[in-house]
Amino acid sequence: MEKRKVRFFNTTGPCNPNDHYMLPPEERLVGAQLHRYIGDKLYWVLHAPRQTGKTTFLQSWMRQINVGDDVVACYVSVETCQGVPEAERAIPAMCDAIRRWSAQFGLPVPVVGSETPFAALNSILSNWAELLAPKSLIVLFDEVDVLQGEALISFLRQLRDGFANRGIGKFPVSIALVGMRDLKDYITATKGGIPPNPGSPFNIKEDSATLSNFRKEDIARLFAQRTEETGQQITREALEYVYDQSRGQPWIVNSLLQRATMRVLDVDSRDTVTVEHIREAREQMVLARETHLDALAYRLEDLRIRKVMESLITGEPDPLMAQGEPFRLCLDLGLVTIEKGTPGVANPIYREVIAREITYSTQLAIPAPEWRWEKPDGTLDMDALLKAFQDFW
Repeated sequence: MEKRKVRFFNTTGPCNPNDHYMLPPEERLVGAQLHRYIGDKLYWVLHAPRQTGKTTFLQSWMRQINVGDDVVACYVSVETCQGVPEAERAIPAMCDAIRRWSAQFGLPVPVVGSETPFAALNSILSNWAELLAPKSLIVLFDEVDVLQGEALISFLRQLRDGFANRGIGKFPVSIALVGMRDLKDYITATKGGIPPNPGSPFNIKEDSATLSNFRKEDIARLFAQRTEETGQQITREALEYVYDQSRGQPWIVNSLLQRATMRVLDVDSRDTVTVEHIREAREQMVLARETHLDALAYRLEDLRIRKVMESLITGEPDPLMAQGEPFRLCLDLGLVTIEKGTPGVANPIYREVIAREITYSTQLAIPAPEWRWEKPDGTLDMDALLKAFQDFW
């Protein structure tokens, strides 16, 4: 019989619930009112750190919406615009993404007229809404955080231009803008640190929602799905350790449980998962520097982030640090947290990985110790060792 590959939770892209153990990500939405966004024709923002379930939620919600007869939703990633700040290049790429994703999900593919890039997005969304009439159109834009400069401003401005005319056959009735940070942060950065004013493209947003981490009971519910399917159990101490080390960060939870059941234990094993298995999985994960953890090193290239993390790890934080923009950036990226009024690194695994990265250059600068009591054949030179003791005393 062919072995079935199991993942505990998918946080990086499209996810088939039949192939994964997962919890409905909409249960972790904070600050969202999904029922209002369609009926009241609202635009809104969802921001949360990478690999916390944003894409999984968007595509899950899209499927739920499309079961009905009155509304059509489509997921669209604009990740191909990363590193393209010029509107002249980025807007056509967004239009191509809209056409590609609409075709992928079996929807009518819109066309863009001969307008300039500064009107092309408005045009293609209007055409798309017309093609789908008499159903309303909802667009879920993912990876908006990659947009920058004039590309971001033009993107938002064209959405605002269509906002007043939104409706069936005219323009999307609701749009979700999804990324790692709230949109006002990107606009502020684009404007050289000046906050957006009431006339900015930002002013059509209704809500800013986010996704919380797993709670302890969520992790237990997640593993219970495996127990129900395979009979494999996990000890209470192991579940506690998973939460303590991850603080509920979904990618870490997934990685720990997957490694423990598929690498530390054999994939076909039904032995009970213990805290020792999770500890071994943790060690493997840190040493392997998987993509998620390796990305922390990239974050530390930003001197603002590095300064905050160094301060927290050395135990010498600035009392006013939590009020500054660099700390809020780290908070949005999921690198730090505030518990009982005290800022700290988000979880012990991040703390270890970041500490290793910060001290890496120092470690390389330390010369290897000279081992003076070893013979050429690798055995211990007892005479030299005895003389060293005599010289010391």
